[in-house]
Amino acid sequence: MDYLHQFLFGIYPYIALAIFLLGSLIRFDREQYTWKSESTQVLHQGSLRAGSIMFHVGIIGLFFGHMAGLLTPVWVWDTLGVSHGLKQLVAMVAGGVMGLLCLAGIVLLLVRRFSNERLRHATTFKDKIVLLWILATLLLGLSSIFVSAGHMDGHMMVLLMNWAQHIVTLRGDAAAFIVDAPLLFKLHLFMGMSLFVIFPFTRLVHVWSGFGALTYLGRAYQLVRSR
Repeated sequence: MDYLHQFLFGIYPYIALAIFLLGSLIRFDREQYTWKSESTQVLHQGSLRAGSIMFHVGIIGLFFGHMAGLLTPVWVWDTLGVSHGLKQLVAMVAGGVMGLLCLAGIVLLLVRRFSNERLRHATTFKDKIVLLWILATLLLGLSSIFVSAGHMDGHMMVLLMNWAQHIVTLRGDAAAFIVDAPLLFKLHLFMGMSLFVIFPFTRLVHVWSGFGALTYLGRAYQLVRSR
């Protein structure tokens, strides 16, 4: 295992996580007026609703699917009687469906944004980076399904799970689990981790507000009485 591999998959995840958390906190503290999704609906609606719904449903499904699939301990699946091959198949099907939904949404949003002159001029460099980075990460993830289909024993899935779980439990041997992983998997992991790096500096910070909105569900009702 060379130093570059150890850095990218054993050290870089913690750098990305630190930038993600501290960067978000600093931006919220210092630049609250920029803490928004910067909607372009008033400029041009077009295919915004369809694209936005498909994109958000797809990417939320992918996020929680990755979290559940990678961070659920292997022994839990073994106890439930779910074979590694079956888990891999479920991950491929679910990831494929959510990925294609997200892909359709982001393509609609990209076409809408770059085909309209007003939107094109309102699109910042950071907006382009976010959209194209997510698109590249998504295409790599969808492409990895075809690689996974070539070996359905679930061995690679278990290695990726061990890598992710060793990262979150702060064990220093995480990178060793994916030394022999296909390059496509490694590129997808790197692009995915780098999303956390660019997160605090872009419109992606509005995701935090989405989670914060859930607190309204537990608040007391506001009583409004007429005079």
